Amino acid sequence: MNLNKAFLLGNLTSDPELRNLPSGQPVCSFRMATNQIWTDKETGQKQQKAEYHNVVAWRNLATIASQYLRKGSLVFIEGKISTRSWDDPSGVKKYRTEVVADNIQLGPRSAGTTPKSSDSGDDNPKDASPSEEIPTIEEGDDINIEEIPF
Repeated sequence: MNLNKAFLLGNLTSDPELRNLPSGQPVCSFRMATNQIWTDKETGQKQQKAEYHNVVAWRNLATIASQYLRKGSLVFIEGKISTRSWDDPSGVKKYRTEVVADNIQLGPRSAGTTPKSSDSGDDNPKDASPSEEIPTIEEGDDINIEEIPF
């Protein structure tokens, strides 16, 4: 039996980039950082190391990610690790390892943050109840943007 599963909880290091393939299918890519924190046994000092990850979301997940995520956003990603390769213009083979998102759970929104393309104009962070559950979006779900509680 084989398993390819990745779980990441971290912050975006840049705004997501949404593109459409020639077929019209949306794809969104972004980078995120996860931090490892530990105490050095010799010095007693707290140490921190950041790992950076490339994440790719397709179809509905791509649309949601590009609309609601921003640099600094906290996000939980569930997906699989994938490595792709291509030849650059000079003929050198290049490789990129990325996490292909299957599920995205949006973190809490900071005050004053609004979706990239808000049509309603009623997007007031104060209206959201702090006890509201943060939605989990899974690949293949039909998503109605109007039903997202923030």
